[in-house]
Amino acid sequence: MDKFLSDQQDPKAVEKVYSRLVDLLTTGEEIIYIATQKKPLVNLLPDCVALTNKRVLFFTPANLGLSIKFIEFVWKDVVDVHIKEEIIGAIFTVKTTNQAEMGVDYLPKVQARKLYQYAQERKEEERELRRQRELEEKRAESGSFNFEQAGSKPAPDTIIAAPAISSTQSAWQEEPKKDELTEKLKKLRTLFDQGLINQEEYNAKKLELLNDL
Repeated sequence: MDKFLSDQQDPKAVEKVYSRLVDLLTTGEEIIYIATQKKPLVNLLPDCVALTNKRVLFFTPANLGLSIKFIEFVWKDVVDVHIKEEIIGAIFTVKTTNQAEMGVDYLPKVQARKLYQYAQERKEEERELRRQRELEEKRAESGSFNFEQAGSKPAPDTIIAAPAISSTQSAWQEEPKKDELTEKLKKLRTLFDQGLINQEEYNAKKLELLNDL
């Protein structure tokens, strides 16, 4: 765990996040970096961001620090990562394919920069994996086409069953829920941009909305 304290991270916060992360790791998953929030005055319950080779996770203390909530995004769903450096600290933000957005403010700049660096590296690796998968799929389709061309044609009396058409009812029912979540996230972002809520309130409410999925 000591390697996650090299950039002046809060030791107690890292210990809590690390112990929780160890229980969440899947086969072949490794922790890359942990960043901890450092508020200018009171920093008793800092938010944290953890990166693994498979996910990015945001941790928020709850119940006066007795428990800790988290929300995760797998790298294949992450479309953008961004940092904004301010007078005191920096904001690290992640955006996903379904319009979800999560961020943590008051991160020490050195930690925010490393989060950004590691996140960009993971995105590049994910893009390369996606490209390799697409090439393999094209090769498989090409091989299937050649095999069908070389095969014998079906007899005239052969009845070929049409592929079953899957029902789209389930997808149709899920779409309004996604649209409703998107609208709520947009309204929440508007409140934050207008200064009506702070970053901590914004993150807590967003976490609540995304956990309802």
